Amino acid sequence: MHLFELVPNLSEGRNDETIRLAVEAVEATGARVLDRSSDAAHHRSVLTIVGEAECLLRAALALARVARERIDLRSHHGLHPRIGALDVLPFIPLGDAPMAEAVDLARSAAREIWRREGIPSFLYGEAALIPERRLLANARRDGFEGLAARFARNDRPDFGDIPAHESAGAIAVGAREILVAWNIELESEDIAAGRAIAAELRERGGGLPGIRALAFRLDDGRVQLSFNITQYRATSPMQLRRSAEAAAAKRGITLGRSELIGLIPRDALDDAVADYLALDESVSTDSSTPRS
Repeated sequence: MHLFELVPNLSEGRNDETIRLAVEAVEATGARVLDRSSDAAHHRSVLTIVGEAECLLRAALALARVARERIDLRSHHGLHPRIGALDVLPFIPLGDAPMAEAVDLARSAAREIWRREGIPSFLYGEAALIPERRLLANARRDGFEGLAARFARNDRPDFGDIPAHESAGAIAVGAREILVAWNIELESEDIAAGRAIAAELRERGGGLPGIRALAFRLDDGRVQLSFNITQYRATSPMQLRRSAEAAAAKRGITLGRSELIGLIPRDALDDAVADYLALDESVSTDSSTPRS
């Protein structure tokens, strides 16, 4: 049987009870929760879940129910863009699992969530039915508050025939390869500089391959760069950090602390280990450990 990863993003980073109930709902399906990351400023939690296809489908449905019952976006405020209580729901093939099965899983989950919970979904990534929506930012454009306007201009979801669930919004459901989610703080309160650095580094602006980037102002005033590394073999975390250091230095800014959201494949850290240990370039680290 093939294994898959599910990395749901929930629009709740402050209520521990809600996240506890979400984890319990997942584990009751037989799926395994490997990691939980919650952030109060972003008001967001990310779970890393693994299991076989049918198990993960049950986990997705259980999460949608918890999100519908516990999260009301009409009173939700956080730094991170979102369209739904269960905001993003990507299925990722592991090992020799084919992407086609992950696509089928994503579409089945979107269909069943609409049927059971009344929450519409936009499909993205490899599961997208509309080419423009392959990019998550396009599937999630305009946020929860902009869903009614999207419907008015006929930008409709792939599953669901109402603008949005009144409190739970909509979901971006997708299939994709493994990505690395990484935040780096700047020792600066200059949000304009942060946005310029993000624009310089993101692939869409001519920057690094596989890099998506945003900049946010944190509660303490400092600026945070939020990265998704969608092709970590093309741009490793070490390469990204060096580029971020250079882009910040041009603006007289240094980098501060960083945080990893979720898990990271071990081989994504090979060049960082080699750099830290000052290994000769001809020496490679063993990457035989299965990827997360």
